[in-house]
Amino acid sequence: MKGGWTYIMADRYRGTIYIDVTADLAARIHQHRTGEGSDFVNRYGLNRLVYAAHHERIEDAIAREKAMKKWRRKWKVRLIEEQNPDWLDRYSDIL
Repeated sequence: MKGGWTYIMADRYRGTIYIDVTADLAARIHQHRTGEGSDFVNRYGLNRLVYAAHHERIEDAIAREKAMKKWRRKWKVRLIEEQNPDWLDRYSDIL
């Protein structure tokens, strides 16, 4: 699938969150899980993919990521819970 993904990782229900963008979601989450992803994800043990949204163009995914990072935390929580109310790990859904 071309384009890009905006995604959110978390350590637990309503825990620490990390927002990022990638062209290959499965590969990027695999990197996070094997310790090859971001230092922030490793430091805080963010191992759950709790939100992901595909965009037709990578530029749109990047713009969405930048906007989401400026949001208030409660807006981010609401976005996650609209798609994933229990903050379950969705990694197996993308494989």
